[in-house]
Amino acid sequence: MMTSKEIRKTFIDFFASKGHTVVPSASMVVKDDPTLLFTNAGMNQFKDIFLGNVTKPYKRATDAQKCLRVSGKHNDLEEVGHDTYHHTMFEMLGNWSFGDYFKKEAIAYAWELLTKVYGIEEKNLYVTYFGGDDKENLPPDTEALEYWKTWVKEDHILSGNKHDNFWEMGETGPCGACSEIHIDLRSEEEKAKVSGAMLVNKDNPLVIEIWNLVFMENNRLADGSLVPLKEKNIDTGMGFERLCMALQGKKSNYDTDVFQPLIQQIAKNSNSIYGQDEKKDIAMRVVADHLRAVAFAIADGLLPSNAKAGYVIRRILRRAIRYGYTFLSFSSPFIYELVDTLVAQMGEQYKELEKGKDLIKKVIREEETAFLKTLSNGIVKFEKYIEEHKEGKISGDFAFELFDTYGFPVDLTELMAKEKNREVDMPAFEENLKKQKERSRNAAKVVSEDWVEVIPDFTDVEFKGYDVLEQEVRIVKYRQVKTKTDSLYQIVLDKTPFYAEMGGQVGDSGWLKGKEENITIIDTKKENNLIIHITKQLPKEVNQVFVAQVDVKRRENIERNHTATHLLHFALRKVVGSYVEQKGSYVDEKRLRFDFSSPMKLSTEQIRQTEKMVNQMIREDLPANEGRNVPIQEAKKMGAMALFGEKYGDKVRVIRFGESVELCGGTHIKSTGRIGMFKIVGESAVAAGIRRIEAVTGEEFENYLYLLQDNLIKIKSFFESSPDLINSIKKTIEENHSLKKQVEDFAKQTLSDVYSKLKEKPEKINNINYFETVCPIDADAMKDLAYRFRREFKEFCFAGANEHNGKIMLTIMLSDSLVEKGADAGAIIREAAKHIKGGGGGQKFYATAGGKDKEGIAQALQCIKNKIKEIL
Repeated sequence: MMTSKEIRKTFIDFFASKGHTVVPSASMVVKDDPTLLFTNAGMNQFKDIFLGNVTKPYKRATDAQKCLRVSGKHNDLEEVGHDTYHHTMFEMLGNWSFGDYFKKEAIAYAWELLTKVYGIEEKNLYVTYFGGDDKENLPPDTEALEYWKTWVKEDHILSGNKHDNFWEMGETGPCGACSEIHIDLRSEEEKAKVSGAMLVNKDNPLVIEIWNLVFMENNRLADGSLVPLKEKNIDTGMGFERLCMALQGKKSNYDTDVFQPLIQQIAKNSNSIYGQDEKKDIAMRVVADHLRAVAFAIADGLLPSNAKAGYVIRRILRRAIRYGYTFLSFSSPFIYELVDTLVAQMGEQYKELEKGKDLIKKVIREEETAFLKTLSNGIVKFEKYIEEHKEGKISGDFAFELFDTYGFPVDLTELMAKEKNREVDMPAFEENLKKQKERSRNAAKVVSEDWVEVIPDFTDVEFKGYDVLEQEVRIVKYRQVKTKTDSLYQIVLDKTPFYAEMGGQVGDSGWLKGKEENITIIDTKKENNLIIHITKQLPKEVNQVFVAQVDVKRRENIERNHTATHLLHFALRKVVGSYVEQKGSYVDEKRLRFDFSSPMKLSTEQIRQTEKMVNQMIREDLPANEGRNVPIQEAKKMGAMALFGEKYGDKVRVIRFGESVELCGGTHIKSTGRIGMFKIVGESAVAAGIRRIEAVTGEEFENYLYLLQDNLIKIKSFFESSPDLINSIKKTIEENHSLKKQVEDFAKQTLSDVYSKLKEKPEKINNINYFETVCPIDADAMKDLAYRFRREFKEFCFAGANEHNGKIMLTIMLSDSLVEKGADAGAIIREAAKHIKGGGGGQKFYATAGGKDKEGIAQALQCIKNKIKEIL
């Protein structure tokens, strides 16, 4: 039986023997394509070639690509672990032809590899071809059908619909008919009962697609029409984990040697046996799968966060933690302990795992610690809710609040509700979730028109911005892009001095100057290897020679900050330790942000020493020494430092300032003296073992200094008679703390006194205890007072009014018995609030309102009492 490592190597070696260039896997985290967060298919790294944006570096290619599918079109997350073949992170084996061979060779190669090299029995394989689509007037792919007949029996060749057998890159772009290869892994007895042909694309877990051959020959335009591509291309993708399942004779991807080492380690750590308990088995599969996704993302430079791709990774990790917590009884961090097993398994193929192992462990452990605390806090909030709501469904609004505000999983809320013989109002939860998604989708929706070509078939836009900031140019193509709030134009030039946002450096702005008009370029981005200039208007005459002019002052300020990050990196390695590595950066014209590896917070002395070293290098006015197209090995011998999560080609650009040497594609100041001055204004933690420094340079340093001076002058004015400013401030703080403590103690005593007096003499309304007060306490204290009554009395109504900081507040708390009789605190408070010229609302048992008319308090309280009397 072949191991997974042998299976992967066999694929690569086979296509290398057919003249394909072996290409390394691209990063799983996409950095220069705004349409993608993650690489979700093997073809992603070849998009520029398919789109004709670059000159083809080779005609044939093959690779094993790490991919992630958890969001957008390919959303498999909730299925992962519950079936045998869905994953978040997976490997895609592929072969590509760029205008070279087409259907005949692609089909022949696939069949040879599967049946002759891997030795899969032909009787277990089924192939599909595109059967046409009348709605789009697309004919059947008879060409592929005839080629398949050369190799495959006709009863194993199936016609497929547009959903399964017509592949598209997106709403627009390259597309074409495709052929899928499916394998039947069922027992001979099962095959005898039902033919595998009847189960293809029917979601049978043992009759599955393993390879998709895409015959890319069309281009989808924005209006939905199809036009032929200039060249016919081949794009194939084979699921590595599914192939391993087939070749290793397993019934589940998780039973192969791709996953079993991880699963067995999880079983050992949880004192479980895989295969004996379905819920535990699902949890182990979830943890094993999700660890791979998270570890590879971190290795590729992405840290968990609350935004964009970082949030996706955090969500995946939290799902794994939750399954371990709920079904495997892990109450302390456990996933980080599995990293060594993963690295031993996959580190040979993916070197970044081994290199980033320590960081991966630290980040995962910190995330686990934080989320386990979240789970604990969520359970406390849930128990409090149950205490206050003795009966009925768990409010969908409350479940959504736990989910959205506190990150508490709704299925865990459902599980805990079930243990209390309760259920969650899921329709209400789903409605909240739907509204949230619609808000996000509407805010983010971008509609792009088709590119209008001014210079047809133009490739390889030349960047001139290292040497000049002004350049005669022509427009190659343009398109209009619309969002919910704006309409912009994207313009591609034949050459440009404008730097496109990349590597943490923001894009340039400036002007495109024509004969009779100047167009403002507001930003520059890079998309699919195109440098895109963003404007709010299009030149009236696009067929002319323009002058592209960068905003020089802004560019120089950006360069000051960029160069300062290099000096900062060098200084940190000297002051803190040589283990310091850059983990990310952001530089614009105002300030710089630099993330780096460090196990602990920098001391005040370390910050000061770092500043001194950077400023010393600035005063030395070190010149910028640039090396372009330097062989990567030569650059490494020079001591050049590579950036975290970045992939480099055979030739690189090297930037040196004195002893500081780095690989860098960004723009820099001509010499360090032009930076002026450097000042660290912030130091904080962003993840486990990752610190962040924020700093300013040049003119912004002056502004920062003036702000400090102004603040110091203001502070001094408060202590004009004091000869010792620092001790005076210290004394004032101590006195304030003492007074605050006295006020808090007085407020607590006041609250207790009010409660004691009220509960001794309740007003009776038909056996209901009615409590009413007007008390000068803040809103939180009034809420606390209301809940005291709820905890002690079963039949009651509390109505309170208070004035705090000039605002009038009303509060109502009702017992469950009153709510059951039809009382609604939210509705009552809205009526009462009219008397204080305000408004409010809340839940049926508890509501508040605010207003501004103090004179209406008595009428408002009377209104509440009258409403209660009406109900009773």
